[in-house]
Amino acid sequence: MRTNLRTLAVVRNLGILAHVDAGKTTVTERVLYATGTTHKRGEVHDGTTVTDFDPQERDRGITIFAAAVSCAWDGHRINLIDTPGHVDFADEVERSLRVLDGAIAVFDAVAGVEPQSESVWRQADRHGVPRIAFVNKLDRAGADLDRAVDSIRERLHPAPLVVQLPIGAEDGFTGVVDLVRMRSLVWADGASTATRGPVPEALRAEALRRRRTLEEAVAELHPAALEEFCDHGTLSAATLAATLRDLTRTGDGVVVLCGSAYRNRGIEPLLDAVVAYLPSPLDVPAVSGVHEDTGQHRAADPEAPFTALAFKVNAGSTGRLTYVRVYSGTVEKGDTVWDPATGRTERVARILRVMADRHAQLDRAVAGDIVALAGLKSARPGSTLCDPGAPLLLEPPVAAEPVVSVAVEARRATDTGKLATALARLAQEDPSLAVRTDGETGQTVLSGMGELHLEVAVEKIRREGGPEVTVGRPRVAHRETVVGGVSGHVHRHVKQDGGAGQFAHIVLDVEPIGAEAGVTGFEFRSVVVGGRVPQEYVRAVEAGCRDALAEGPLGGHPVTGLRVTLTDGSTHVKDSSDMAFRTAGRLGLRAALGACAMVLLEPVAEVTVTVPQDAVGGVLGDLAARRGRVGGSGTRGDVAVLTATVPLAELFGYATRLRSRTQGRGTFTMRAAGYAAAPVRTPVR
Repeated sequence: MRTNLRTLAVVRNLGILAHVDAGKTTVTERVLYATGTTHKRGEVHDGTTVTDFDPQERDRGITIFAAAVSCAWDGHRINLIDTPGHVDFADEVERSLRVLDGAIAVFDAVAGVEPQSESVWRQADRHGVPRIAFVNKLDRAGADLDRAVDSIRERLHPAPLVVQLPIGAEDGFTGVVDLVRMRSLVWADGASTATRGPVPEALRAEALRRRRTLEEAVAELHPAALEEFCDHGTLSAATLAATLRDLTRTGDGVVVLCGSAYRNRGIEPLLDAVVAYLPSPLDVPAVSGVHEDTGQHRAADPEAPFTALAFKVNAGSTGRLTYVRVYSGTVEKGDTVWDPATGRTERVARILRVMADRHAQLDRAVAGDIVALAGLKSARPGSTLCDPGAPLLLEPPVAAEPVVSVAVEARRATDTGKLATALARLAQEDPSLAVRTDGETGQTVLSGMGELHLEVAVEKIRREGGPEVTVGRPRVAHRETVVGGVSGHVHRHVKQDGGAGQFAHIVLDVEPIGAEAGVTGFEFRSVVVGGRVPQEYVRAVEAGCRDALAEGPLGGHPVTGLRVTLTDGSTHVKDSSDMAFRTAGRLGLRAALGACAMVLLEPVAEVTVTVPQDAVGGVLGDLAARRGRVGGSGTRGDVAVLTATVPLAELFGYATRLRSRTQGRGTFTMRAAGYAAAPVRTPVR
């Protein structure tokens, strides 16, 4: 008998999002421990965590690959994805967010909102994923819940709704006051569960004040709460809880909880908040897709046609697993599914409930499930899988564009084919990795999101029994743009070689649209009047212009940040065709770019450097030597926090340099900040 809809109401699909080292993996471990899924608390520093199971993750002490786990709490099933926090692996976060219904955003109580915290928050905004916030590490020296909440309000711009008051501070942090139910939760040293009791008398006045602040904030955002607040001057616990649920799911407010995951304090109320406030598959809008250019929707109903989206592929030596989110319908072991993007059918050999690197076999998966499918040979991250009799193509996650490249080659010539196979498998698993052969040098080039991203990819080849690899110096992906355009550039394409000829006459204007200021892309428009160039040929000219953008005149880099206007042209009654005008568009724009003033663009990163006060001068000088532009500075306790925009090419090896300048006390984080003009410009031709 198929699962009914009521079962979906007790499912929560959520992710853990945060900056690197904010405590995401520790939170996940404590969730597994609190729910009875594991019987021993895993520690990142000991390499004993469930979700950081890859040897590289344990060696480096960071999450690299998104890992899915499943657990149960208060009659609900929670499918949880622990996502990476390092900027180089933001594409893993993007693909995970695409299939999640909710998220827990973890913040460091000392640092507050950090650069990658802001980046993942914006990613969740784009996907419309409801969130609750967990301010972690309240037991650290310098921890301050109010300061962390202020940084959430100022940098992320939600309405933070703080529902807890810490009991004690720093080393003395022992529990929280639940402001919704006005009770205390205290964790004794070594205890796995909290002791509930009344609000401590010493904190009662402060708790009442904060409860009043919470009620006022909620009433401002929710009409029903405002009505009760005006009628009675207060809100009941039931009304407050229901309102917080509504505000979380609409994104108008963010519930803020606090604790210390390392000391196992605050995890149970966090799980209660997940169940109470974050949505089930029934609470999110029906997934939308297209079939034969017609939009369709599929509700989260096990009886509907099967529809799922693949978000991760693990092509290990033991077999190929495709991780999917089932949006509608039911899939059973042995079923045939269809990939509408490739037109291929595949057979599901096994269905697995995922627990990081361990799996439990299932007979079926239904709407709302996140599972792994074995037996699929061609599905990629972003592939739609559906019932062959009810096709639907879902929008895939957008793969990030690689910004750093290295040349790779096998140490032994006999291993060249083996290396090609290993690289192809890497590209299958991670769409943000790209492999190509350089047409000029013949080298194999591996491109990714950063130095660490490529280092991890190459190390993975070695650890999985691949060939020994030689890696060239990293190179960044440059772009070219127009800083001085041309008007009235005439191009005629005439070809007569027997039989039907080719004729196309076009006039182009080329102008910049601000790529130096971070505006990228390409715009095309036509102002031709009188039908001098028919509309079908206009489209061909646009296609030809887009072809020309692949290689710019400065160094063969892609061209961006320009607008092309077709102002005039003419046709031949016999020799004009789509092909002729597409060729004219390509050659014409290529010639026009040669007449423009062009500039080379390089990728830049926003860097946040945390250093002792006595090392600030040396670090600023080093940033200046790397062509960095310092944008701000501040203090956090006894350390200085510097922000700067630095060319990505200058950041290779910076971690080692920073450690040497600060005797190992300095740290830095970075996130992509687009492109900026490289120092050397070409003269106007």
